[in-house]
Amino acid sequence: MNPTDRRRDWIAAIGLGFGAVFGMAGTVVSQTPIRQVFWLIDGISLVVASAFLTMKFLRKGCDCVAAGFLVFAIGESFLVSGVAAGLEGGIPSFGSGVALWAVALLLISVPKEFALWVRLVGISTAILFGIVAARIFWGDGLMATSRPLPFFAYPFLVITFVGWIWSLVKSQGVVASDL
Repeated sequence: MNPTDRRRDWIAAIGLGFGAVFGMAGTVVSQTPIRQVFWLIDGISLVVASAFLTMKFLRKGCDCVAAGFLVFAIGESFLVSGVAAGLEGGIPSFGSGVALWAVALLLISVPKEFALWVRLVGISTAILFGIVAARIFWGDGLMATSRPLPFFAYPFLVITFVGWIWSLVKSQGVVASDL
């Protein structure tokens, strides 16, 4: 693997890491301005990571996985677009975003590009967010912090991110000196 590809993998891994950390932090923080800034950082990081992962898997010839990361970036863009509207005002964009997340996670997880455990967690996460999206479109006013769902679905998403990061770092031979 050439150094440019390794740098791209690092950017994607760092974006996924930022998305995981700031996304979870935003979910548990109670102060609205801090939550919105955390989710903005989360969203931008995940869009950038997804863009790099789209290119990676497209170049590799894995069109389904590449499409999944593209759909994930679009879904994340919907989520970011609703952040400034607050929890209640952002429900429509949140519902659209998690619906796209669910589809994206299936597109990414069904093909055999990642380890089985990563794929199973990704499929489970897709089901959980599919339920959230269906409930929102059915008329339930689920916000991004509602419990039990979507609140308890986020750790599954973070575990999926960890699996993707692990795959980028381990199987691609990424090392710190490649930065």
